[in-house]
Amino acid sequence: MPSKQETITFKADSELARLLSVMPNKSEFIRGAILNAMENTCPLCQGSGLISPQQKQHWEEFMRHHHIERCSDCDAVHIVCNEGEGLQHQS
Repeated sequence: MPSKQETITFKADSELARLLSVMPNKSEFIRGAILNAMENTCPLCQGSGLISPQQKQHWEEFMRHHHIERCSDCDAVHIVCNEGEGLQHQS
């Protein structure tokens, strides 16, 4: 039995509406963009870009034993456990 589909609408400024109007399949493009954004959402802020004061306390405790660095192989910024320093990027 096929799943029931729902229609969801959203407001867009004129420039975004113009860009979407030339897409061959707007619905497919928007679905794909939303799913991609949801799959790549920060697990801590959950996509809001902000953390709560409570999350900040947890983050500060976590960062006592970790640091942020840029990978020399792939250039991605990532979190490294201080005890694991010297581990190389696995491709």
